[in-house]
Amino acid sequence: MSHIEQAFLAAPVALLLTSHRVMVEFNDAFMAMFGYGREAMQDRSVRMLYPTISDYEAIGARAEAWLRSHADHEDQRFMQRRDGEIFMVHAHGRTLTPHDPFALISWVFVESAGARSRVDRLTQREREIANHIVNGRSCKEIGQLLGISHRTVEAHRAAVMRKVNARNTADLVSKVTLS
Repeated sequence: MSHIEQAFLAAPVALLLTSHRVMVEFNDAFMAMFGYGREAMQDRSVRMLYPTISDYEAIGARAEAWLRSHADHEDQRFMQRRDGEIFMVHAHGRTLTPHDPFALISWVFVESAGARSRVDRLTQREREIANHIVNGRSCKEIGQLLGISHRTVEAHRAAVMRKVNARNTADLVSKVTLS
């Protein structure tokens, strides 16, 4: 193993190399962050790391659109560990193939510690609702996606707002996504 390969594997931040949204290489910190072993993630879709298929699709569409005219893409996003815990990360990716942005991308993931403490107070359903709110969905849209009434979504949204001490949706987004 070369010194570069050793440095990649031992880096103190979570590193991931993807090809068309398939995990082709990652380091020990990345495996520790998500709770999977190498065999469980090697050559698998990154879809397994997202709480919902809609998150996977929406984030992918935004990243691909941005990378068509920029080398780097950064965002805050909810992701999911092997044990089901949903957590917030800051993701920074750089395409190595500008002509085909998703052909090869190098990613760095850093867990948002401040957001985690706020999100930890939420129930699993409240985290799911907050995730949809952060992604710009209305209560009606969330209800349709989750197969529940929009009134139930509104009740969960109110609980989320109260638990994170948010005054409005913009405040909620900033408190849940920023550390």
